[in-house]
Amino acid sequence: MTARPLELTLRGILLGGAITLVFTAANVYLGLKIGLTFATSIPAAVISMAVLRAFRDSSILENNIVQTVASAAGTLAAIIFVLPGLVMVGYWRGFPFVTTAAITALGGILGVMFSVPLRRALVVDGTLPFPEGRAAAEVLKIGEESRHGGAQSAKGLRAILASTAASAAFALLTQTRLAAAEAAAFFRVGPGATGVIGGLSFALLGAGHLIGLSAGMAILLGIAIGWWIVLPVLTAAAPQTGDVAAWAQGVFRDDVRFFGAGVIGIAAIYTLLRIAGPVVRGLNASLAASRVARGDALALEERDLPVAAVAGGSLAALVPIAFLLHAVLAGGPLAGSALLLVAASLLFVAVIGLVIAAVCGYMAGLIGASNSPVSGIGILAVIAASLMLVGWFGRGGEAGQTEALVAYALIVTGIVFGIATISNDNLQDLKTGQLVGATPWKQQVALVIGVCFGAMVVPPVLQLLYMSFGFAGMPNAGANALPAPQAALISALARGVLGGDLNWAMIGWGAATGAGVIVLDEVLGRLGRMRLPPLGVGLGIYLPMGATLTVVVGTIVGHLYERWAARTPDPEAASRLGVLTATGMIVGESLWNVLFAGIVYESGSDSPLALVDGFETPALVVGLAVYVALAWWLYRRTRRAASD
Repeated sequence: MTARPLELTLRGILLGGAITLVFTAANVYLGLKIGLTFATSIPAAVISMAVLRAFRDSSILENNIVQTVASAAGTLAAIIFVLPGLVMVGYWRGFPFVTTAAITALGGILGVMFSVPLRRALVVDGTLPFPEGRAAAEVLKIGEESRHGGAQSAKGLRAILASTAASAAFALLTQTRLAAAEAAAFFRVGPGATGVIGGLSFALLGAGHLIGLSAGMAILLGIAIGWWIVLPVLTAAAPQTGDVAAWAQGVFRDDVRFFGAGVIGIAAIYTLLRIAGPVVRGLNASLAASRVARGDALALEERDLPVAAVAGGSLAALVPIAFLLHAVLAGGPLAGSALLLVAASLLFVAVIGLVIAAVCGYMAGLIGASNSPVSGIGILAVIAASLMLVGWFGRGGEAGQTEALVAYALIVTGIVFGIATISNDNLQDLKTGQLVGATPWKQQVALVIGVCFGAMVVPPVLQLLYMSFGFAGMPNAGANALPAPQAALISALARGVLGGDLNWAMIGWGAATGAGVIVLDEVLGRLGRMRLPPLGVGLGIYLPMGATLTVVVGTIVGHLYERWAARTPDPEAASRLGVLTATGMIVGESLWNVLFAGIVYESGSDSPLALVDGFETPALVVGLAVYVALAWWLYRRTRRAASD
């Protein structure tokens, strides 16, 4: 009997931990600066293969563990979309290490536990594409095959290296400002305004190739609804003169995103109802697998953490959460209701956390972990938490009580947000593991370890940035304060619900639109036509067009490539080369983002590589020309390689 390759090893955990420390710090800074984080699974896999290649007994399974540990960095850092709100509302004067780390780690661990029963329903039995999971698996496979030769693997390695280099080089070029990173045009439509924005990003183009045409068309429908219907109507209702771009983007930020949050909310509920059956069957299968595993009859590739371990791990996380929440309330204006409030909050975290784990897992499968709108889920979570507190305490209390309620809502949301981000990531990792033959329970343990590593990094980095720059909206914020856009929005929502001035109209109209999109999707399904996933539509409305429109273009390019590949003598090999090319686009830009974050941090400048100033129009021409030329060249060389 052949010995199973090494998988969960100490060196793999330590390497994954080292990558996690670096990537978490980079993501915290970038997320606070621009409101986006980058996925770390693929760059972690690339780094892991480069390091572990020096060990003769390393394997694809060990590399998979490294990327699983490190993937926590790309998602756990998203806690910054909530916690800076505590500083913005004046409740915290910094980030206490123990409290910040506890919120981050406990929510993340619950995210792992709550998503374990979903693996069979969404990863094994489902038909979701899991684009980043597939991409990471392709990176691992091509790295493993290249160690053993083979003409096909050599082609794949050259494809991924070429697109990685092109993607990173173009990202570098945009940072010099010789080429634009985005093409945008804003214009008036009667008394209103709208625009068209496309990000010149190879990572977005590659992600589009991987998610498929159905999700892409759903996103395009969302763009059309949000930018070309809702935005012109809202701007026409309050005409302005002056800068059209600032006017349109302001209305999008203040109103259209709330509309999109309403669509995401109703689509999330619908998604949960659709997958309720498979989730229950998955839980039953997990229970059966746990019983079978005692007799060693179940294959290693099908063994999740035992149900008892999942239940015990969940309880082990909920107990310190109870102490944490009680400590937050002690000595404050809410102390008299502490016991009942903590009990209600634990029930809220458990129930809402389970719901969010299922929805976020589905979204990760549909659109990818890095493109999944978890901040939209954070919006819904903070509204729900705030409404729970309104039902208890009402509105219009003393200022001190309202401030305490807002802070408590943000802390509870932070825990739930940790569940959302890690469940979003865990299922993506498990898809990678399924494709490379990994052991699920070992990956689940590895992700818990990654959560602990990441939770140690978030507090000191947040404290450093708070002391160095501060955050926009906090008391005495300076000119160089970091925007932290999601945290600003989520804290504003908490204050709006508890203060009674939330823009419910936009959320309600969005929910009604989401219901219509659900009906459309069901009708298309019954007619046998291409479906338009409602969460994809919500994503297209909620996220900035600079990110989503390029993804749509990528889905069209990927569809055309797949149609060509289907006509080749070896369709599977040709399709795989296309996936590898798209994967390299993501790898190159992701690795560059890591490096650039370090350069920005060390230099203290927002644009440390800028070579010119006032070069916007020529940079746009250069950027578009180089971007299109590089994309054409990459796909042309991939088709040639597939035809050889």
